[in-house]
Amino acid sequence: MTDDSLPTVSDSSKPVSRDSDTSYTPDTGLLGGLRTGKWLDEQVFEPIHEVVPGLIPAGFSLFIGKPKIGKSWAMGGILLAAASGGLALGVIPVGDPQTVMYFALEDGDRRMQDRCRALLGEGVPIPERFNYLTTVPPGQIVITIEAYLASYPETTLLVLDTLGKVMPNASPGESSYQRDYRIGGQLKRIADMYPKLALVVIHHDRKAESSDFIDAVSGTQGLAGSADTIILLSRKRQSTDGLINVTGRDVAEGEYAVTMTDGRFWKLDGETLSEAAKNVRKREESAGLSETSNSILDYVGQHPEGVQAKDVVERFGKDAYTYLDRQLKAGRLVKPKRGLYLVPPVSEVSEVSKSQVSGHDETDTEEMAEDVPQAAEVVAPVHEDQLTVPDIPPIEDPPEPAPGRPRTTKPKCGWCKKAFTPARKGTAYCSRNCRQNANRAAKKKEGR
Repeated sequence: MTDDSLPTVSDSSKPVSRDSDTSYTPDTGLLGGLRTGKWLDEQVFEPIHEVVPGLIPAGFSLFIGKPKIGKSWAMGGILLAAASGGLALGVIPVGDPQTVMYFALEDGDRRMQDRCRALLGEGVPIPERFNYLTTVPPGQIVITIEAYLASYPETTLLVLDTLGKVMPNASPGESSYQRDYRIGGQLKRIADMYPKLALVVIHHDRKAESSDFIDAVSGTQGLAGSADTIILLSRKRQSTDGLINVTGRDVAEGEYAVTMTDGRFWKLDGETLSEAAKNVRKREESAGLSETSNSILDYVGQHPEGVQAKDVVERFGKDAYTYLDRQLKAGRLVKPKRGLYLVPPVSEVSEVSKSQVSGHDETDTEEMAEDVPQAAEVVAPVHEDQLTVPDIPPIEDPPEPAPGRPRTTKPKCGWCKKAFTPARKGTAYCSRNCRQNANRAAKKKEGR
């Protein structure tokens, strides 16, 4: 083979421009997409678009939950909020009205109209930017989504409800994991083609319980592995209290308290994500506690600087000492110094930044969201009394034995060789069994 027949790689001295980001020419070879740190350092990328700041960023997302728990109502409210420029989950601003698409494959036109009117309220028109389809030909969901986005590339939120309606069977020789990852990969590829698009797939969870909510995704890990974001909506039957768990590549992991009223309206339990995160802990603390315990915890929590035990006793009676001690042992209260009780601080959740929400003037934006805090500001404020630590004497080395008095060592058992403390002077064995075993061994030896 001559040198002329060897494959060539493009000249690395040529600068890589932004226009050549995805280009391919015959002379580039296998390393045509190679980038350098210098090129990467010079790029200016737009911030990741978030349809619902803190919850639903651009990319491929899974929205999972048990059947008939209210997933479609929750996502329907978010779709209408995005299309009208309203508030998602009742409190989170989404900015200007956006074009949305809803593949409502479990609904018809009548039910869609009823649901929209129920969520919007009497007399409120359905937003013009709200688009939907209720039927898709079997096996055609991917090309249908591609056809829609080709006509409406400005769409920022596309919801598929549900994946089970259009999930194809595995191909011959293809495992369930490979099928799930293939379908998830196709949906992610579409989402990646549109930088501001959040493609959300509603999916049922597994029946089995798990400590990790990612394991709740129905099917194999292939679907969860292909998703950028996973959101779990959970609620006990006959209960209005629910939880939203979220994790992903471009969103902060969090757990937020939500409530459901009238079987349709989902609302964040708090005015911000930070408050909703704190309310999760409050719910856990109040579960199984008496009314008095909850009242005392609420009273102490209203005083970030802490309260004196005598003030709690004056308000709730002498039994308050017992309640305070129980909550202290349970970790629901801390006692930085004698007589002072506080609720342990909870780390703050970064809220919506001004750049994430558009379409509001400066005054409105300041009221609805604050800039993302610096890392040093993320932790909840700590009162100076919490920093007071009682003096602890330093640990000292054990004292040396007095001169002339050597260290005493315990004798070892004549049979098992373990160190022991003799019951009386001259005892050679640590127990009766060891003494008998030694005697038997001695007689056996004599008999030989």
